[in-house]
Amino acid sequence: RRRLLGRPRRPREVKMSGGDAKFFTSHKRGEVAEWREEINSTDKDVQKNAIKRIIANMSIGKDVSMLFPDVVNRAQTNDVELKKLVYLYLLNYARSQPELTILAVNTFVKDSADPNPLIRALAVRTMGCIRVEKITEYLCDPLQRTLTDEDPYVRKTAAICVAKLHDINPELVEDRGFVDQLRELLADANPMVVANAVAALTEIRDASAGDPRRIFQLNANNVYKLLAALNECTEWGQVFILDSLASYVAQDEADAKSVVERVTPRLQHANCAVVLSAVKVIMSQMRSITSSPETTRALVRKLAPPLVTLLGAECEIQYVALRNINLIVQKYPEMLTGEIKVFFCKYNDPIYVKQEKLETMVKLASEANIDQVLLEFKEYATEVDVDFVRKAVRAIGRCAISIEAAAERCIGILLELIGTKVNYVVQEAIVVIKDIFRRYPNQYEGVIGVLCDSLDTLDEPEAKASMVWIIGEYAERIDNAEELLEAFLDTFLEEAPEVQLQLLTATVKLFLKKPSGGPQALIQTVLNQATSETDDPDLRDRAYIYWRLLSSDPEAAKDVVLAQKPTIRDDRNALDPTLLDELLRQVSTLSSVYHKLPSTFVPDARARVAVAREDESPAAEQQSSAPLDVMNQQPSAPAPAPTGVDLLADLMGATAVAAPAPAVKCALAWNTPAGSKFAASPGSTVSECSSTKLTSWTTRRSPPLAVASALAGSDSASPPDADGPRSEAARPSRRARAFEGGVKSSSVSVAPMGDARSSAMASTATRPRRRRGMFPGGKRGPGHQVGRARAARSRGRTR
Repeated sequence: RRRLLGRPRRPREVKMSGGDAKFFTSHKRGEVAEWREEINSTDKDVQKNAIKRIIANMSIGKDVSMLFPDVVNRAQTNDVELKKLVYLYLLNYARSQPELTILAVNTFVKDSADPNPLIRALAVRTMGCIRVEKITEYLCDPLQRTLTDEDPYVRKTAAICVAKLHDINPELVEDRGFVDQLRELLADANPMVVANAVAALTEIRDASAGDPRRIFQLNANNVYKLLAALNECTEWGQVFILDSLASYVAQDEADAKSVVERVTPRLQHANCAVVLSAVKVIMSQMRSITSSPETTRALVRKLAPPLVTLLGAECEIQYVALRNINLIVQKYPEMLTGEIKVFFCKYNDPIYVKQEKLETMVKLASEANIDQVLLEFKEYATEVDVDFVRKAVRAIGRCAISIEAAAERCIGILLELIGTKVNYVVQEAIVVIKDIFRRYPNQYEGVIGVLCDSLDTLDEPEAKASMVWIIGEYAERIDNAEELLEAFLDTFLEEAPEVQLQLLTATVKLFLKKPSGGPQALIQTVLNQATSETDDPDLRDRAYIYWRLLSSDPEAAKDVVLAQKPTIRDDRNALDPTLLDELLRQVSTLSSVYHKLPSTFVPDARARVAVAREDESPAAEQQSSAPLDVMNQQPSAPAPAPTGVDLLADLMGATAVAAPAPAVKCALAWNTPAGSKFAASPGSTVSECSSTKLTSWTTRRSPPLAVASALAGSDSASPPDADGPRSEAARPSRRARAFEGGVKSSSVSVAPMGDARSSAMASTATRPRRRRGMFPGGKRGPGHQVGRARAARSRGRTR
């Protein structure tokens, strides 16, 4: 007890396993000279111990490059262990000592012809790992000799060395015919030589410029040689061969079935990489089996058990397997429909595994299993992890959107979760119910009363925006809609931008649906705040659009703001079919984990794409590359740039009426009903849409007029200036005021906004001009002194 209380505890020393721990404990002066003396000793054991000490100090970061010549001299020995130690030292300091590394080239060349195959392979491997261009020309002759060596161990080592040499000097590899020698090794009798040749050819093909087929292309002759070597390879050799077989395009259906039959036993392999590579090969060959749907369904059923087995491995392997499964079930959703219980989350699963299982269950949910899936999601919504609970609530909403028959049951579960009064659960449920209203309009309005009871607990912007959208969309069915919106408008300027946008739109909807009474004052207040007291351009521009619509034509405003909205669609299969096919060719690679093509996260990378892509039509490729419109899934042309805008007049703060600008295509038709008077034909222009009553106006400095008076019959109402009333700080300069006499202007057509979307819009609003060297707020910047110095020099009074 005295020892424990009176003395500090001695730190515990880390003991290294094995007999080489003593080489890491020597830290005395003059040890470099001692090591040099031991290296030059005649005793082999002393030399080994000295080089081990040197390597031990090298591994902990100590510089021992001064011993490079002495260590290189010890390379000329017949002791395999000593030679390995010397080569290990050379690999570390070859880059920093390239001139001295050439001294060891003769030893490498001599060892490549040694009677011992281990020394021959060691010499070739070391020369390939020394990434110094000065010795690559010395490597060619020994490498060509070892590629045809009688020992398979030397040949497989030389095959990998060719890929390393290609990384250093690609032209040299092609000129000396190393690629042709690798192709010959595909017919080697040893399966490991075949696997290494495939790995080297694949790496060279992916790194080469031009047509990859000139480097490595599978055909009927060499495919079956690879299949014959598949059963006798090691695990990683099988992965290399299977990855290459995934790019093989079968000649006919019988050929594809033969390849699938030879690869199917690999699905039962213990290595997960082999299983995923075999799944990739089978899926690639299933594209060639088109005449027999029964055969395709049978192959799909065969792929289910090995994929399920992967979920019994470690957590990291489970995550990789789940990411690949999420891709596969988008292409073949019937594959794992009956195995959905396997994806139920366990209490000890990491959060990343739980989230992937949740995503997989959403994709596999159907009318047959929706009851047990919803019970599982309801259980997840009561857990401790907040992020996982939110995803579980969202998963319930996604099931309601994708499965119409289960929408009512999903609504019931969401109402039960709202009844728990857990804040983040209630807010997430409101967001989900808003999406359900978008999917099934005018069907489940009975739950709005329950949602309104939770208004006081909302503190997240997304939940507030969703609730405001619901109030504005169903304002005619909510008796106290004005009071509910007024409660939000009390803190309008402090809300998040998305909440402000929804409040603006909801107030306009309320005014259009109930034009008499309190909404008139409400709309006037929110328009004034949105146009004069906010700095958000999206909010301000949308307010100006609504103001102009309400002032000029209330009926047109109804056609725009109260137009029927497109229903949202199922997002379970979010990937584009073309992208999905490309990612399925990358199964068992990092691309399948990221769900991105290799070219998006690896610079100068070329994806391993099957030769079958040549059969795709250019029109299809062009269509897939064009941007898709979210609403109708049609390729949309890029928006034309506005022309005819007098930028100088806009920057100088001038107002104008000049020659009419070229007409801009009308962008109002997408948000209007087909039969409304506000709809425009796809090819019409703003000037042709006479019924829209959208005309460009001259910016004025007049005070804003009430919207109510405009609706009462006043035609003189116009929106206020885009910058509000002009203050003393915003007064234009004398040059700008003089320029106003020229009366120049530009007319710009304005496109309306959607209900829940913010978009940039053209505006002729004038902005106050800032003096040179002045920061916002009137602070002087570094350019201020420069301007003063220039003015002084121009007057001849330089400092």
